[in-house]
Amino acid sequence: MKHCCTKKDNSVLQAEAKEIIAIAGKEKTITILQEIQKKKGYIPEDLLREISCLTKIAVSDFYGVATFYSQFRFTPLGKYVIKLCNGTACFVSGADALYDALCDFLKVKNGETTMDGLFTLETAACLGCCSLAPVVMIGERVYGKQTPDSIRELLKSIISADSSGAKS
Repeated sequence: MKHCCTKKDNSVLQAEAKEIIAIAGKEKTITILQEIQKKKGYIPEDLLREISCLTKIAVSDFYGVATFYSQFRFTPLGKYVIKLCNGTACFVSGADALYDALCDFLKVKNGETTMDGLFTLETAACLGCCSLAPVVMIGERVYGKQTPDSIRELLKSIISADSSGAKS
């Protein structure tokens, strides 16, 4: 195995790793992964390697668990997470056209984050807003009765507000 623990010059990474282990425990792989993601929003490789070294749990064991469960991610989320409802009511009301418009506008697919880190696109089985179909959720806010044109305009307004420092 390659050298895994950081050198003394990366005391921030070591401190983060030790803090996570102190909270999660030294032998609880899932709990460690959950704690990393809770603190960082995703699972960074360098931090995972440091924790692996300190706990003596192989990095491959962590990856095996993290890739099995869909709750874990290895890339950061965008500032705005877009959840497109793909439930029956939304699907029959045009969610597929919304998905195409989102992918085209953002230049990403499901589960990906835009190059600028602003948006992450995710599909959801159901958002529970069937009367508003088709529905998109951005952050905690629900936008119903969306069309490809309205979703593009909504994204443009979020981008404009974000670049001006306004809260959307």
